[in-house]
Amino acid sequence: MARPSSRSGEWARASVAPQEPCTATVDERGIVTGWSEGAGRLLGYGPAEVVGHPAARLVADDVEERVRRVAAGRRGWSGSAVLRHRDGRQLPRRLLAHRRASGGAAAEWLVVAGAAGGPSSPGEDLPKDGLLGEWVLRQLPCSVGVFDRELRLVAANAGLEGALSLSAEEMHGWRLAELAPHPLSDRAEAAMRLVLEGGGVQHVADVLGPGGVGAEGGWPASLAPLKDAEGRVRAVCLVAYHTTGGDPARQRMLLQALPRIGTTEDAERTAQELAEVAVPAVADYVAVEVLDAFRRSGEADPVLSAESAGRAVLSRVAVRSVLDDGGVRVTPGESVRYPALSPVTRCLVEGQAAVYGVGEPAVARWAEEDPQAAWIGRARVHSVMVVPLRAQGGGMLGAVLLGRHRRREPFDTDDKWLAEQLAGAAAEGIRRARQRGRERTTTMTLQRSLLPQTLPDQHALDVATRYLPAGGRAGVGGDWFDVIPLSGARVALVVGDVVGHGVRAAATMGRVRTAVRTLADVDLPPDELLTHLDDLVVHLSAEEAGPQEAQEGAAGIGTTCLYAVYDPISRRLALARAGHPPPAVVAPDGAVRFLDVPPGPPLGLGGLPFETVETELAEGSLIALYTDGLLEARDHDIDEALDKMFATLARPAPTPDTVCDRLLAAMLTHPPDDDIALLAARTRCLGADRVATWELDFEPTVVARARRLAADQLAAWQLDEAGFITELVVSELVTNALRYGRRPVRLRLIHEGRTLISEVFDSSSTAPHLRRARVFDEGGRGLLLVGQLAQRWGTRHEPTGKTVWAEQFLNSA
Repeated sequence: MARPSSRSGEWARASVAPQEPCTATVDERGIVTGWSEGAGRLLGYGPAEVVGHPAARLVADDVEERVRRVAAGRRGWSGSAVLRHRDGRQLPRRLLAHRRASGGAAAEWLVVAGAAGGPSSPGEDLPKDGLLGEWVLRQLPCSVGVFDRELRLVAANAGLEGALSLSAEEMHGWRLAELAPHPLSDRAEAAMRLVLEGGGVQHVADVLGPGGVGAEGGWPASLAPLKDAEGRVRAVCLVAYHTTGGDPARQRMLLQALPRIGTTEDAERTAQELAEVAVPAVADYVAVEVLDAFRRSGEADPVLSAESAGRAVLSRVAVRSVLDDGGVRVTPGESVRYPALSPVTRCLVEGQAAVYGVGEPAVARWAEEDPQAAWIGRARVHSVMVVPLRAQGGGMLGAVLLGRHRRREPFDTDDKWLAEQLAGAAAEGIRRARQRGRERTTTMTLQRSLLPQTLPDQHALDVATRYLPAGGRAGVGGDWFDVIPLSGARVALVVGDVVGHGVRAAATMGRVRTAVRTLADVDLPPDELLTHLDDLVVHLSAEEAGPQEAQEGAAGIGTTCLYAVYDPISRRLALARAGHPPPAVVAPDGAVRFLDVPPGPPLGLGGLPFETVETELAEGSLIALYTDGLLEARDHDIDEALDKMFATLARPAPTPDTVCDRLLAAMLTHPPDDDIALLAARTRCLGADRVATWELDFEPTVVARARRLAADQLAAWQLDEAGFITELVVSELVTNALRYGRRPVRLRLIHEGRTLISEVFDSSSTAPHLRRARVFDEGGRGLLLVGQLAQRWGTRHEPTGKTVWAEQFLNSA
């Protein structure tokens, strides 16, 4: 007795009822070369009426532009068109076209006509909200887990629940290493961190298995970034593949080989790793060839037509053979161009791997036409395989050429599958390396442009600097240094380290460095300058507030900085630091010590104090400022690094340049893991013969005396031609001090090389302001006159008063 059918059963049978495809094939000239029975029933034409005729007469609307785009070399196309029935009716249909080979290097298009749309549109019985995505996550035939930026699990499917024997709710919030303690879990988490740092998709050979993480017979896994609409990585998706079919030997080989490909950020090294993995495991000979266009631009070509592929030039970046004597006689570094009918050109056009015997017409014709194929005969190759180097997203990077001559069996389907997996992993590694190379170049250019291009002309210190970018995956960071001339012949030395790496860190460094120079120009003490800088970083971080930015050091949160001011007259060094390593000082007798400076918090925390300390240095002392990358080398601990630094600094050195070179040579045996900024400065002193100071009475008649004192001192310094301007500047500064200031009043002249500085101190904290006097005003023009006569002028606040200064350049030293 037949069971009654249910509505759901009828729906299921109807939904899977086979429909005869409506297909046709069209060559690149637009001529129909094949016609199915379904196409005949749809449009009413028999094969004899269509085959050999232009396809355009079957279409009622204008598709010329679309046809032109398809013919330009795309591998697939989908769109809508109005088809013309034999009786004149017009039938709107969706079309799908696939490019495929039709023999030799020629190609044709398989065109499929779909339904017209309407009530039975695809997915009408599926949910339109997030429930469909939940079905996918829960029911995929593999283990899937989503981990946040702290590597804590936030979502899991049934496969992961079964592998770990825990429900999604029980696993929520735990790390993989906590859910299943095992060394393989630690490796998986290390790969997750690479994904979060922008390393792209990572592959892990053995993670999840039927018995849990790290169990015997585990499954391979891929770790992919999950990005938001702005392209920022917000989470990591782990997908473990339940490999139950296929050739187990090939699967084990793939799991062992994938971690060996893409171990560095060098594209050519990645290609060589592919060759080393493939020989002798897959082939007796392998050549990896990359399109020159990709090597130059770093951009993968999404499409290659037969014409453009025939003109393409490839660079052979890696070669490996089982023959020690190089019997194949093909070396890396060569540029090659293949004829249009060669298997390599066909692979570039179609993007598909193919296996050939040497007796096939395609290989025989290639060997006859192309000298590049002569190695096939010399090495007695009997089986050839060509595999595309294609990155994720379909971009074509080049091709891999494999041959067998020692192994008797030809390449089979499993060999082709394995070669495709290896080539795909290598292509992604090459693309990622090129992308990181471009990003690194961009960041380096930005970083270099934001660092001081030349050191300023000053006489207080003999200065040398070095900047060394980080190597490896970290990339360029935000370390910087600066040398800023201040009033009174003083000089500020700055070293800082912005948290993070890449363009963001370099740009933040530029903003922070500009702020330091602006605050230094106001002549703030070191502790006040760092306080203002801390406020600035807090405001910058508030502009970019967000969970990811907070973790990455938004706008410089966590930046460290050391700011020091050296006065060559008093030989005193005033400095403060915000979470930065203390400077080292080398006395003239070679004794090395750290200056005891309170560390202060890193910038961006807000509200915490900084403290300035002062110390007196003997003339000829050496000050070494640096960022922590100098001490944090991976091949020695911090104590060993400090011993090396002190021993190097203690050695007598003729110049600060020598000190910098010695430090880098002693501390680094390989490219650093972090950026290094290094500044070495040897102190000079301005003696009493270059500085003149007078205490002045607080009465109007003292102005004339101040002019006479200045004129006499200039005569003693043989600077008579500067006398007129200097007397005017001194007169105005002293007059201002008497009119608006308080006693005592002190005049000081400083002769610093090509610069003459006039300073007047009084005990009032009121700062003068430059203004333009009105026509009938009797005063108010003094500072305007000073501003016109001097190259620069300003006010420096002291603990018990202020100093107004003016600086003028001299024609001779």
